[in-house]
Amino acid sequence: MTGATFNINATAIVVNKTGLLFVGPSGWGKSMLAFTCITEAKRMGLPASLVADDQVFLSKRDGQVIAERPSAISGLIELRGTGIVKCESVPLAPMHYAVLPGSPSGENRLPPDNDVAQFAEGFSLPALRLLPNAPVPLAILMAKAPDIGL
Repeated sequence: MTGATFNINATAIVVNKTGLLFVGPSGWGKSMLAFTCITEAKRMGLPASLVADDQVFLSKRDGQVIAERPSAISGLIELRGTGIVKCESVPLAPMHYAVLPGSPSGENRLPPDNDVAQFAEGFSLPALRLLPNAPVPLAILMAKAPDIGL
């Protein structure tokens, strides 16, 4: 890795070659949504893996935001109300989108076009919004960003 590395509270997964970084407040459902996306992808015949859950190290390499897992939590994801389970994982992956909480009603119900999540100076990703109770979150994300999973 080159340059600064910092730790954020997030869940990072990779679907085929597309990195998805789930970011939001505690209790939003980042882990469950990410796990559901992994499961959906595998049912579609796409390779999918966890990078890290709860703690994600972000750095930059060749202009890309890279997510890396702390070794202590390798292959582990917490599914709130169920506990910690094992999940196929990879040690690091480039991230392509940040998945953020959507607004179910009222203001900001329709997020702006070209929404961007900024994590630190020079660390930003295109943002996709998702509700925590989305029944098929990967399908919703793919509808907004058809390159996911390619």
